[in-house]
Amino acid sequence: MDWINLIIGFFIANVLGYGGGPASIPLMYREIVTNHEWTTPTEFSNILALGNALPGPIATKIAAFVGYDVAGWGGTLLALAATVVPSAVALILLLKVLQKHRQSPVVKGMTLLVQPVIAIMMLLLTWQMAESSVESIGLIQSLIIAAVAFWAMQFRKIHPAIVIVAAFIYGGLVIPHLNVV
Repeated sequence: MDWINLIIGFFIANVLGYGGGPASIPLMYREIVTNHEWTTPTEFSNILALGNALPGPIATKIAAFVGYDVAGWGGTLLALAATVVPSAVALILLLKVLQKHRQSPVVKGMTLLVQPVIAIMMLLLTWQMAESSVESIGLIQSLIIAAVAFWAMQFRKIHPAIVIVAAFIYGGLVIPHLNVV
């Protein structure tokens, strides 16, 4: 049954996730954490952070990790197939249609109207992850980490992968000692 749920869960998240990885992450969260409870919100945050630090598409990294965690190597292959195959087929078909109608105002309007939906989905995911962070490490630590990350990426122009690795190091070395005290 886990295999079927892996296929359906990742298929739904990636077919409905128009806009790539960022758009499919909230849908994956819903399938992985809310619907099937394969991970906790905190574990999903860690998977997402690690996936963002590694090169390549985020959706496939999340699918591979969760698939392996749920059903071993077979689960990895099924989750990856459910993630990649629908997108590849849809991409081939849609590119042919878009190429034919690329100057159409309807096509241009559809792509513009999807952007606010993606923004709201990302905002909701951020809110859920922030709640999880505050629950696990507290409000002050969460705000400090968020402020430092914002400063590093916006003002110092440090690559997000480096900021994520620094947060991992901080989380692994400093936060356990703060919780003991």
